[in-house]
Amino acid sequence: MKPYLLTLAISFAASCLIAADATPKDDVIAAAKKLGDKPNYSWKSNVEAAGNNRAGGGPTEGKTEKGGYSLITMTRGDNTIEAVIKDGKAAIKLQDGWQSTKEVSDAAGAAGGGRNPARMITRMVASFKAPAVQAADLAEKVKELKKGDESYSGDLSEEAAKELLSFGPRRDGADAPNITGAKGSAKFWVKDGVVSKYEFKVQGTVSFNGNDREVDRTTTVEVKDVGTTKVEVPEDAKKKIS
Repeated sequence: MKPYLLTLAISFAASCLIAADATPKDDVIAAAKKLGDKPNYSWKSNVEAAGNNRAGGGPTEGKTEKGGYSLITMTRGDNTIEAVIKDGKAAIKLQDGWQSTKEVSDAAGAAGGGRNPARMITRMVASFKAPAVQAADLAEKVKELKKGDESYSGDLSEEAAKELLSFGPRRDGADAPNITGAKGSAKFWVKDGVVSKYEFKVQGTVSFNGNDREVDRTTTVEVKDVGTTKVEVPEDAKKKIS
């Protein structure tokens, strides 16, 4: 066999072995990373909570560009909250205009304790992950992903369920709630090599300041307009995160 043919045969055999070793989890993580490599995309997520628990409930729409800004719009009851995020910094639009998350947090701290809506908003924004990042992170934390006819699914680790129940780690100095009985699951859909939709469900008892709350929450995220999304960020917002 000629040298170049031998090299070609070895390369082909190696690629076949790599493909054979790939697991469903590897496939989903790769599809999430391919989504993150796209120049831009939009998404819509919705949170449904069982019973009367509305914590974190309501739709969120977003747009993101690779290496640039993410623009998200959250609807919570009668309120609409806009936020712009870039490189871990964020600005939030309130009644008196765009403010940095630090400005919002400082104002919330001056207002004292209790159930402060501004503090809750900054916490949600601080825990934000773009869908490509969140999908890959979720897939990593699934114990074992199994491929079905149309999707991949599996159970989340207990620690992952706890983190999702508390909306991520605390970054504002606030005490974290005590969470027991945490469990969850995740499901992913892949289209044209990228994650097109994913869903995660978490359950558990969240205790804070002596109050127990049973949480049963399902979040569904659908990706759209991959490569054709335009992210237009107000100049006032850019100034707050520069």
